[in-house]
Amino acid sequence: MTFEQLRIFLEVAEREHLTRAAEALRLTPSAVSASIRALEGSYGVELFHRVGRGIELSEAGRLFLPEARSVLARASGAEALLSDLGGLRRGRLALQASQTIASHFLPPFMIRFREAHPGVALELVIGNTETVAAAVIGGEADLGFVEGPVSSPLLAAPVVAEDRLVIVVAPDHPLAAAEAVEAGDLAAARWILREPGSGTRASFAAGLREAGIPIEALDVVLTLPSNEAVLAAVASGGYATAISRSAAAAMIGAGALALVAHALPPRAFRMLRHKERHRTAAAFAFEALVASGQSARAATASTSTRNSGRVKPETM
Repeated sequence: MTFEQLRIFLEVAEREHLTRAAEALRLTPSAVSASIRALEGSYGVELFHRVGRGIELSEAGRLFLPEARSVLARASGAEALLSDLGGLRRGRLALQASQTIASHFLPPFMIRFREAHPGVALELVIGNTETVAAAVIGGEADLGFVEGPVSSPLLAAPVVAEDRLVIVVAPDHPLAAAEAVEAGDLAAARWILREPGSGTRASFAAGLREAGIPIEALDVVLTLPSNEAVLAAVASGGYATAISRSAAAAMIGAGALALVAHALPPRAFRMLRHKERHRTAAAFAFEALVASGQSARAATASTSTRNSGRVKPETM
């Protein structure tokens, strides 16, 4: 049984007239008659009585009619749903992101996406780099955004932004007043860090390795699962941490934390997607939105660099 046979049956049943049904369907009467005969022959039932030159529903046809209407209505609803999903009028987009990205990078993109596609349900779950990568691999998230390196062959991980880690301490910490902080000073400090598996910790560990210090050599007195908890603990005094500058900016501006004069290498924000899993229209649209934001930032940075290199003409 095909949807086309059901449509033809329904048209004939409602009109009880082959020619009029054929006109409504834009088919020939012979094509309509052949479709009805094929449907009846497939199941060994008579759906219509042929009375002279007329046609009327049989008892089997009357019983089948509401079922045919229901099936076609559901098919029409499914078609409308697919059309809405493809046109971003309906749907769902599941995002997962590590904390710094979820708090500071993604919200503007989420607002712009919501304004452009209000019918698409937008969900965000916050985790760390490991849990986000696992969610994308497992299909729990359409897209993931992380700060740490990801090596899974199942994932594409293009860079979408750049972030900088800073080392911060309480204002009365000895490192706060130092004009230059060397690797040995870092090794002698006491630390509060994010948990293993977080992008912040992984990026800090990579920066330490460049300075010749394994992260295992640090005196880590406390490990905490959120940026907010780490910052609050460090502000109490006596400890240092490495964290995204954007996460610490408010407390630095308020004087609750001080920057340590030791530069760490920049780190990449990456967008994760499964290489083989089907990407929805909503996922494509969000990827394009993030990519357009990246292009705009790159253009702004390029213009700023060119302007900073210009020499002002001397006045006469």
